[in-house]
Amino acid sequence: MPAPTPPQITTGRIKRNDDIVSISTKDRAPGFKIIDESDDYIVVDKPALLLTHPTKPDQRTTLWKQLRELLAFEIANGGQVSIVNRLDRETSGLVLVAKTSAAARRFGLLMQQQRVHKEYLAIVWGWPEWETKIVDAAMTRQGKHQPSAIWLKQMIHPEGAAAVTKFRVEQRFTNRAGRDGLPRDRSLPGERFALIRAIPKTGRTHQIRVHLASLGYPIVGDKIYGPNENLYLKFIETGWTAKLERELLLPRHALHSAKLVIENEHEWKAELPEDLKRFIGN
Repeated sequence: MPAPTPPQITTGRIKRNDDIVSISTKDRAPGFKIIDESDDYIVVDKPALLLTHPTKPDQRTTLWKQLRELLAFEIANGGQVSIVNRLDRETSGLVLVAKTSAAARRFGLLMQQQRVHKEYLAIVWGWPEWETKIVDAAMTRQGKHQPSAIWLKQMIHPEGAAAVTKFRVEQRFTNRAGRDGLPRDRSLPGERFALIRAIPKTGRTHQIRVHLASLGYPIVGDKIYGPNENLYLKFIETGWTAKLERELLLPRHALHSAKLVIENEHEWKAELPEDLKRFIGN
C-alpha cells in the first residue's frame, strides 16, 4: 500500500532545512527555530509570548499546534507531538518534543530519573552581592495557605514540595531604562541589573521566578513576582500599556531556556533572543 501523501499546508511555513519555521500567517504568530531533529525528536527555540500547549478550547495559536502542522506527514504515519519540557508563555528558549510514543515514554522516564538537565538565563533587578547561591525552599500554590488574587501564584512554604535552584551571576550591567521604570515604592534599584544563570534541580511551577524573588532579585518584566502583583491583574484587564511598560520595562518576563542536556547523549543550546540582548546592550 503506498504511503499517504503529505498534507498540503497552505500557510507561511519556510522549508525545514532553513531552520526558521513560521507556521501561521493568519494570526501572525511568532515563528520558532529548529535546533535539532531526528526521527524520534525535534528540539526548537520557542519565542516569548507563544503558548506552548493549548490551555483553552479555542483557536489560539500554540507551539503544539504549529508543530502538529509542521509534522503533519509524520502524524499521518503514526507519529505524534509530545512536549517534554513545557515553558510558560512568556519564557523563551529550548523545548524538547517527542515525535513517537516510544520516544515520549523514554524521555518521560529520563525526566523521572533526573537525567534531563536544564539551564536558564534570567535578567533580574539589582546586583547580587553573591556570585553563586543555592536556594533550597519548598514551594506550593499560595491560595492553599492564604488569600490570593492570582490563582496560579506560587509561594515558599514548608508544607510545599521540595524545590532547589542553583544560581550564578553571569554579568552585572546598567540600563537607564530602569530609572523611569521604578515602582512607586522605589523598592527596586533603578539602573542596576544582572544576568543570572539558573539551574533548577527540581521542576516546580514558577520555581526560578519565585526563588529569585525570594532573594530580593525579581526577574525584570515579571508581572506576578516583580514589583507588584497588581500589575498582573491590571495587564489582564487592560493589556500592555505605557504605564505597565514604565514599571515592568519589558512586555514579558526576562527568562530564557538556554541549555538542555540529556546525560551522556545530547546537549542543546539557544542564545539569548534579541529583546534580551538589546536590554543588556542598552
